[in-house]
Amino acid sequence: QVQLVESGGGSVQAGGSLRLSCAVSKYSYRQNFIGWFRQAPGKEREGVAGSYVWGGNRYYTDSVKGRFTISDDNGKKTVYLQMNSLKPEDSAMYYCAAASRFAGWRPDEYNYWGQGTQVTVSS
Repeated sequence: QVQLVESGGGSVQAGGSLRLSCAVSKYSYRQNFIGWFRQAPGKEREGVAGSYVWGGNRYYTDSVKGRFTISDDNGKKTVYLQMNSLKPEDSAMYYCAAASRFAGWRPDEYNYWGQGTQVTVSS
């Protein structure tokens, strides 16, 4: 099974930047789309960005477009989420997840999930 481990979360002030990493183990070409999601307390899990790995098409949701960038490194089998111009509303637990294709941002479309990494943005 595909295994995903997130890292890179932390606390920053508004306007700052963080880079999250999603290490992919036991990679399967049948699960070749990696998405980033986030969930704040009391809110639904929402999609952030996603990419066909390795080096394929990238997708972003409107709330982060222009501020976040998804990328990957095939040699390291790692997917990155560069987050710039962070806002307090970006505060959430961030998860990466794997799917066989990009079919939208419904969490139930994704087959494998990491444990999450916390991002806190203060004003």
